[in-house]
Amino acid sequence: MIGAIIGDIAGSRFEFNNTNDYNFEFFHKDCRYTDDTICTVAVADAILHGVSYKDSILYWCRKYPHPMGAYGGSFSRWLHEDDPQPYNSFGNGAAMRVSPVAWAFDDASDVMRQAMSSAECSHNHYEGIIGAIATAELIFSFRKLPEKDNFVNLIGGLYYGQNWENNLPRPGVFDETCQGCVPLAFHIIKESSSFEDAVRNAVSYGGDSDTLGAIVGSIAEARWGVPIEMQKMALNMLPQDMLKVVTNFIQKCQYK
Repeated sequence: MIGAIIGDIAGSRFEFNNTNDYNFEFFHKDCRYTDDTICTVAVADAILHGVSYKDSILYWCRKYPHPMGAYGGSFSRWLHEDDPQPYNSFGNGAAMRVSPVAWAFDDASDVMRQAMSSAECSHNHYEGIIGAIATAELIFSFRKLPEKDNFVNLIGGLYYGQNWENNLPRPGVFDETCQGCVPLAFHIIKESSSFEDAVRNAVSYGGDSDTLGAIVGSIAEARWGVPIEMQKMALNMLPQDMLKVVTNFIQKCQYK
């Protein structure tokens, strides 16, 4: 899950002011964690403590109500409802928060079932659920067999059709849907050669740079691993309560 957090932080300052500069400063003084990190931490915390994804997401997002870049409009309204119900969303939030699921469970069917559960408490549209499942399945596949590059084409084709790369969002286009963002993230992984290269390619592609960075980072972590120095720098940017969840999750779930 640290890959998602790093991708989020790296892309945070470009979400509404895109860059096409591949050589951007990775951990700039203006970078912060955003809602993507908060929601990822919430999913990890739900797994650690055996609570519902919905309750954990509500707890963490209400605890941190004003992240950099803010919450999306519909999601923000969901957070403030007295009894929040799924609102048929197919936003990319379902995919950006799912990575802990792919590390915590050791059976592919469990990963798919938990990915669905993590999404459908808010993002219960078919495309939102598929975005979460496809992302989790690719992370899980690379986690088990990191050298198998054909996983990207196999899983991309399974969920988005044989021609899944034909209609990707153009560079700089802000596409916050799962059906736009997830295939693009897969394509970026396919064209990259390392964790850092993948995150740089994602952020400099433009559009929803922090969330695209988070999804790409989450997959790239399983494919190539994350340099220790990058991990340390990202963890140092988190508040203590989030840091505790991330370190506990890594110790108990991710590398068990």
